Amino acid sequence: MQKALNKKLWLPIVAVLAAAVVLAALFIPHGEEGDAPLDEVEITDSTEVEDITLKYGIPIDQYDVHYGIVEPGQNLSYLLARHGMSALQVHRLNKRAEGVFDVRKVRAGQAYATFHTCDSLNPRTEYLVYEESPRSYVVFDLRGDYNVYRGQYPVTWKEKSLKGTLNSSLWVAIQEQGASPLLALEMSNIFGWSIDFFGLQEGDEFRLIYRQEYVEDQALDSFHVLAASFRHADSTYYAIPFIQEGEELYYNEHGNSLEGAFLKAPLDYYRITSRFTNSRFHPVLKRRRAHHGVDYAAPTGTPVYATGNGRVIAKAYQANGGGNYVKIRHNSVYTTTYMHLSRFAKGLKVGDEVKQKQVIGYVGSTGLSTGPHLDYRVFENGKPINPLLIKSQPKKPVAPALMPQFTLLCDSLVHRLQSL
Repeated sequence: MQKALNKKLWLPIVAVLAAAVVLAALFIPHGEEGDAPLDEVEITDSTEVEDITLKYGIPIDQYDVHYGIVEPGQNLSYLLARHGMSALQVHRLNKRAEGVFDVRKVRAGQAYATFHTCDSLNPRTEYLVYEESPRSYVVFDLRGDYNVYRGQYPVTWKEKSLKGTLNSSLWVAIQEQGASPLLALEMSNIFGWSIDFFGLQEGDEFRLIYRQEYVEDQALDSFHVLAASFRHADSTYYAIPFIQEGEELYYNEHGNSLEGAFLKAPLDYYRITSRFTNSRFHPVLKRRRAHHGVDYAAPTGTPVYATGNGRVIAKAYQANGGGNYVKIRHNSVYTTTYMHLSRFAKGLKVGDEVKQKQVIGYVGSTGLSTGPHLDYRVFENGKPINPLLIKSQPKKPVAPALMPQFTLLCDSLVHRLQSL
């Protein structure tokens, strides 16, 4: 009787325990196949993981970093020797650099950084990084067998706009707006076939929409003009970029290219000191004589451009006249001459074909001259004409089939310029 009673009591208990086991198997989470048991998993507190700060791709928190500027007369060998490398080690590193970076091109004024181990008793230099340009750098890895490689900074482009009025010069007007004055060169390059930038007037107005390149929030002097207008001498000139046949050019609001056969000036944005005339008092000869050209004052070494495509027909020196000069024939009608050059462009020779805006020489004061300047002359059918009055021949306009697309873009950009 007692055994039967005990059996009756245990049967429900066993049933409950069995049900509990089944429920546990169904609802308690299991790891995937191959996972470690829960009591063997190491839990890491994310607050204990330190952020790694990289510079040039190197964890700078692990090093004592020194920054410097390459001084005149210093080269890579000098910099490395200062940080304990022997002549043999420098030679090995130079060999490693072959095909990656020409160590002879380390220039004074460029920044560099050295990375040293944090061992206070015996610190070692493990990296030297040379800032090749605002966009790129060269890493000299001094560990082990050495390594040399290039790196690139990530760049971004930011859109900006600008509006101003001239009181003295375009250069100053842009500076007054807090922008890079090099935008003046951008505008003179774009409108150089339409506007005489040496004859700007007080009250002239410019408007500009552009993108500027940035590296690590540092603005670079690299621009892409998205639209521009310039009001000069009671006329407003527009520049609208448009791609045709794979080439982006700037066009006016009517779809005509702003690029002509000749530049308005053979150098970037400097002042005129003497104009075309049949009677000018010569500062050296102390008498009046014709001056059939335009003198542009500019520092010695300023690049001089060919104002149009053509062929070099003369490159010589005239002691009591033009000094070093270059003459270019552009076609059967026009020839241009560039005088008083300090030197010629490297490799330039008679017979060479040159392109518009190609550097052919550099401003100087050779020949009969009182100071550095360029004497620029234009001949039409062999007769000297005023370079400031020559008419540019426009390049191909927007094709008729593309005009609806261009008009839509132009209307939108002109509206944005007018709304500045």
